[in-house]
Amino acid sequence: MTHHPDSPPLTADAPSPERERSEPSTGAPGVGRLIGLDLARGLAVFGMYAVHVGPAPSQGGVIGFLMELAQGRSSALFAVLAGFAVALITGRRTPKTGLAGRQAVAKVIIRAVILLALGTALTLTGTPVVPILAFYGLFFLLVLPLYRLGAKPLALIAAGWALVGPQLLYALKPVVGGRVFLSYGQADGLVSLFFTGGYPALTWVPFVIAGMAVARCDLAAKAVRMRLALTGVALAVTGYGGSWLAVRLVPGAAEAVRKAEEGPGMSSVSSVSSVSPDSIGIFGDTPAGMLASAPHSEATLSIMAATGVAILVITACLAAMDAFPRLRRLAGPVIAVGSMSLTAYVYHIVAIWLLDTETSAVPPLHILLGLIASVTVLATLWSRFVKRGPLEWLMGRATGLARHIR
Repeated sequence: MTHHPDSPPLTADAPSPERERSEPSTGAPGVGRLIGLDLARGLAVFGMYAVHVGPAPSQGGVIGFLMELAQGRSSALFAVLAGFAVALITGRRTPKTGLAGRQAVAKVIIRAVILLALGTALTLTGTPVVPILAFYGLFFLLVLPLYRLGAKPLALIAAGWALVGPQLLYALKPVVGGRVFLSYGQADGLVSLFFTGGYPALTWVPFVIAGMAVARCDLAAKAVRMRLALTGVALAVTGYGGSWLAVRLVPGAAEAVRKAEEGPGMSSVSSVSSVSPDSIGIFGDTPAGMLASAPHSEATLSIMAATGVAILVITACLAAMDAFPRLRRLAGPVIAVGSMSLTAYVYHIVAIWLLDTETSAVPPLHILLGLIASVTVLATLWSRFVKRGPLEWLMGRATGLARHIR
């Protein structure tokens, strides 16, 4: 059974889009509350479940294709949504200032500390999954100084970081512990969080900053959503298409990818002997390998492509929730899961730990369907009585301490 480090960064206790009533809609109905974000989170949760307990993409067919789609892209989607979380907490269109700004900053810091602690605790369970929460907490802290910037400056910073970060990470590999993809799953503190872990901050923070940039836009305007969608298409085509061409045209690139596919790859977190290129870290030992756009390749083209896909999913979810009011009811269970994504994430890690899915004789597809069905039922029932998920409620109580900031 395949267990990849593809767990998406959860939105913790960011104000639920469905509850964010302080921002009036200036256009299509429902955008003011951004219900579509919870739908996107729900889809990312299901994608994360698929990566961690689902069948291997190599089995082919429709199931294999769906498993392949989830590889890397679900975690990238949640990383982009993490940027929305920071923006929602600190003031989406207009950043908070003064006392409100200081209290918002305190809320983000409290969330980050809790996520770092919770992520460490989940790591100690010893599951084959690389927990994202500690990385996620660090992402919050790293992007916090940027929360007052507008969409354009944020987009430029994200682009610049995506260009420089992967190359810097590649150059630092010999200094921080050798080949990065051999270090997945190792708990080595800040070195892991920044450089050698499953979601090194040096290459994952651009996703979060990109999400902040998107959140700063007027998402109620159809023209803005259209431009965002076109931007997503352009990024995806450039990332995947550029890599496809580069691997075939640049000497040594194809060989670097081939060796990475045949190498140990994610053996530290996967029980399968054949590793997909979508589930390994830095490709090969040569610069040519950095032209790969596969998820978790930690390469610039990979970041571009995954960011484009995430923007497309988010804009599609927002548009669908506005254009088709009846779809909100049909998508209600998925939205419920997305509204308590932290709880859903911890739920699946605990389930993997208790069920010992790595050695289970139950087919992966059955485990996946069981997890999806159970979390959907639980989230739907819970949301009928309580607005926040259990862990989201606790997070809200903890961050309530920020009101004492003066």
